[in-house]
Amino acid sequence: MMRAAVLEKAPGSLTVRAMEAPLAGPGQLLVKVNACGVCRTDLHIVDGELTEPKLPLIPGHQIVGTVLELGEDVGGFSIGQRVGIPWLGWTCGRCHFCASGRENLCVRARFTGYHVDGGFAEYAVADARFTFPLPDASTHLQVAPLLCGGLIGYRALRMTGQAKRIGFYGFGSAAHIIAQVCRYQGREVFAFTRAGDTSAQSMALRLGASWAGDSMKKPSALLDAAIIFAPDGDLLPLALQAVDRGGLVVCAGIHMSAIPSFPYSLLWEERTVRSVANLTRADAAEFLALAPRVPVRTEVEAFPLEAVNDALARLRSGKIVGSAVIDIWA
Repeated sequence: MMRAAVLEKAPGSLTVRAMEAPLAGPGQLLVKVNACGVCRTDLHIVDGELTEPKLPLIPGHQIVGTVLELGEDVGGFSIGQRVGIPWLGWTCGRCHFCASGRENLCVRARFTGYHVDGGFAEYAVADARFTFPLPDASTHLQVAPLLCGGLIGYRALRMTGQAKRIGFYGFGSAAHIIAQVCRYQGREVFAFTRAGDTSAQSMALRLGASWAGDSMKKPSALLDAAIIFAPDGDLLPLALQAVDRGGLVVCAGIHMSAIPSFPYSLLWEERTVRSVANLTRADAAEFLALAPRVPVRTEVEAFPLEAVNDALARLRSGKIVGSAVIDIWA
């Protein structure tokens, strides 16, 4: 048996209860979960904004754990090894997206903590192909946010190409990780937050941002690119106003509220808008190798499993500075 935080219906809250622990099937690993990051995507699932979850469901897709059991035909892992399990949990490997290196767009993809049970539990199973060895340099709590905020943020950053001045709209888990990568790469960071969010602005400046202010303000210089991490469609016109000619705006969330209409003049002069969908295993391998070289240091607020609803509520209200992480065995 194990403790798990279960979503019975959406929208709803999670119930921490005892349930039967899973077993590793063919091609799978059974993992003892040590920590699991709390992501805004978890909120979208719990709040019913992502409408196709498996129910009942154990959410959580930033899983750090140790291997307890190898399923049939699994190689390359050992018992006791530390591993990470991200959002992308399975792809078909056969559709034209998978065949062209775009498995993040697989038409049959299944996602951890959405289509398959995730990491708000003492144990989890995962497809070994979508599980990644983790170095032992960082604590379980510190490394967990890298598995979504870090990975999706890194994919968004790569889309900005050689942009030197980059604005982050929403300075939470993903932004505070990727800001450190930007500074390592010699880029200049501009942080946009909710009005009056001095905690996030202070963190951004502490991490090397050149400017920090609320999202309604114009930055001190025009940007080469902007990444929107906050799920607020109203930010897109503001970001377009902040980027220079030829600039790029990347929408990095899996869900966003409706985007208001805006004049063509904001898009003119070869500005571009694009989205990020999920991640690939290549993204994970590249970023997890880069993070220790930076080195990325996550700022974490830890919660016991029994307080998972409190963690979600604090994230929903914008009160988390950095990343929220569930310490499963606390």
